[in-house]
Amino acid sequence: AYNIHVNGVLHCRVRYSQLLGLHEQLRKEYGANVVPAFPPKKIFTLTPAEVEQRREQLEKYMQAVRQDPMLGSSETFNSFLRKAQQVRVGPGPRPSGCTKGPGCQSCFSLQETQQIPTEEVVLEVLLSNGQKVKVTILTSDQTEDVLEAVASKLDLPDDLVGYFSLFLVRETKDGGFSFVRKLQEFELPYVSVTSLHNPEFRIILRKSYWDSAYDDDVMEHHVGLNLLYAQTVSDIEHGWIVVNKEQHRQLKSLQEKVSKKEFIRLAQTLKYYGYLKFDPCVTDFPEKGCHVVVSAGNNELNFQVRLPNEQIKEGSFKVTRMRCWRVTSSVPMSNGPSGSSPGKSEVKLELAFEYLMSKDRLQWVTITSPQAIMLSICLQSMVDELMVKKSGGSIRKMFRRRVNGALRRSDSQQAVKSPPLLDSPDASREPMAKLSSKLTSVSLRGISHSSSANDVGANDFHGNYAFEGIGDEDL
Repeated sequence: AYNIHVNGVLHCRVRYSQLLGLHEQLRKEYGANVVPAFPPKKIFTLTPAEVEQRREQLEKYMQAVRQDPMLGSSETFNSFLRKAQQVRVGPGPRPSGCTKGPGCQSCFSLQETQQIPTEEVVLEVLLSNGQKVKVTILTSDQTEDVLEAVASKLDLPDDLVGYFSLFLVRETKDGGFSFVRKLQEFELPYVSVTSLHNPEFRIILRKSYWDSAYDDDVMEHHVGLNLLYAQTVSDIEHGWIVVNKEQHRQLKSLQEKVSKKEFIRLAQTLKYYGYLKFDPCVTDFPEKGCHVVVSAGNNELNFQVRLPNEQIKEGSFKVTRMRCWRVTSSVPMSNGPSGSSPGKSEVKLELAFEYLMSKDRLQWVTITSPQAIMLSICLQSMVDELMVKKSGGSIRKMFRRRVNGALRRSDSQQAVKSPPLLDSPDASREPMAKLSSKLTSVSLRGISHSSSANDVGANDFHGNYAFEGIGDEDL
């Protein structure tokens, strides 16, 4: 069996035969010349090396399917991921007579499956002000279904639904939120949050665009205005938006007058309005080992860096000047005491982007953070928004509608695909395991007791169409 990870979080577990069934169905629907080659069956029992080789081949296959515009957005592929998420797989009971304990490899390889029944449940979705919206959904409802249910409960008009998304967050001790990821279209939100078995994980509704000019569309309707106002107040209270004493006094006065639009208009002029703030982490810029607080917004990543001499410096990296980026994981070599448990090494996530520092100089910048994948999602959504605007599209229509019971993407929201993967311009970088190269990246890991260091694969780079259009005036 294989674990399928989506954006770094366990999504489901599947067997080779299930993936083969998916492959055959895709070939039947789209033709053998469209669907990537599938790893062949083996007659004899696989050796450990062959098992790892197959895992790598299956991962490449799933990546290729996901990144194909037609296959990756097909109902067949997304339905497979949704249905697979409804099946929980766990270690089976030990055979009678086994004396090796639960760590026995032969026992661990036994798997039990339990189908999660499709039934009505109540799911809590948080708003930015802490208000809880309870919606009655099915356990099998996907992200778009839940988003529509929340919008309906709030009386948010259909043409404003596309401005908002559902996010998986983790509540922090100070009452704030640490963002884990944006829920994907093929996910089952109820299963995603309950399978974590931790009440700190919640689902929150938040705006999903970056250009504050779209605020005007949202504020046309009182529900959109209230949601945007609540989010703005929350961001100020948690220090995401920088406010001086005079601005704070003005904002307080507008709050007392319940002048929500004026409150938002003033907030739009403040530093870091509309940004997502991430947990403190580490960067190698301007020098290795610097502690940094990263914020994403206004088509940039903002760095507040604490240098080794305790000096604080601030700078920004524009998304249009990022040639490409990648999300990888690295596992430190085990040099601990002999009694340390295998497979316990801490996996470090890294977001690395190649940045055009000046007209003739590209440089890699790396951020080491558990939220690296969420950072990558932000970069991708910024690029998508830029490309939609460049093509004359509107995010007002960037949501999926039901047609004859099936979800269909509107014409203006055709996925903006990245150019072909780029070769590494820096061969000196040490190899790291690929974890995600795309917004909805899928990776597979074999279920075993071995260290995740065995999950080493080729480094994939996420190219950036917005970079291709950069001109001299941008330099």
